[in-house]
Amino acid sequence: MPDPLLARVPRAAMSERLQRDFDASVALRDDATLIEVGANAPELLEWYRDSFYAKLFYGGRVDVRTKELLRYRLSMTHGCAYCNRGNSKAALKAGVTEAQLARIMREDDPVFDAKDRAVLQLADQIAMTNMHGTLTPPLYHALKPFFDDAQIFELGMVAGMLTGMAKFIFVYDLVEKEANCPIQPAA
Repeated sequence: MPDPLLARVPRAAMSERLQRDFDASVALRDDATLIEVGANAPELLEWYRDSFYAKLFYGGRVDVRTKELLRYRLSMTHGCAYCNRGNSKAALKAGVTEAQLARIMREDDPVFDAKDRAVLQLADQIAMTNMHGTLTPPLYHALKPFFDDAQIFELGMVAGMLTGMAKFIFVYDLVEKEANCPIQPAA
C-alpha cells in the first residue's frame, strides 16, 4: 500500500465533491491515497478531473475508446496497479474487448486492427521506460490513415500527461505499484 510523506486529509474534512471522488476511488480501486493527499490542494485535483479528463480525455478530437486503449497500454507498461484496476473497467465500458485487454502488451495479436496497433506503438514511444521514443516516419504513416495531425498531437499530449502523472504518483508514493513498475526507491 502507498505510504506517502505528504499528509492525508481525512475524508470528513474534504468537500462533498472530493468525498464522492474518495468513495468512488475506494469502490473502484480499493484505495484513495491519491485523493487524500490531493485534497491538500483540491484545486489541482479539480483541474485534473475537469480540464484534463473532462475536456481532453473524454472530450477532444479523438474517440474515447482509442484513448482508453492508449491509457491501458501505458498503465500496464508503467506497472500502476491502482491505475490498471480502474483503467481496465473504463476501457471495457468504452468498447475495448476482454480479449484486447488480455493481449494489450502484444499489439501484433489479431485482436487488434491497424488503427489499434498504431496507437499501441505510439504508447510505447511515449512510455516512461523509453528514453529514446520518437514519432518516426513509419509510425506517423501508420497513424495517418486514421487520424489527422491535430488528433495525432492530441494522442501525444494525452499520453504525455498520463505518463507524467504516472511518474509523479509513483515518486510521491500515492498509488500501489506492480512488480514491473520502473520507479522503485533506491536501495
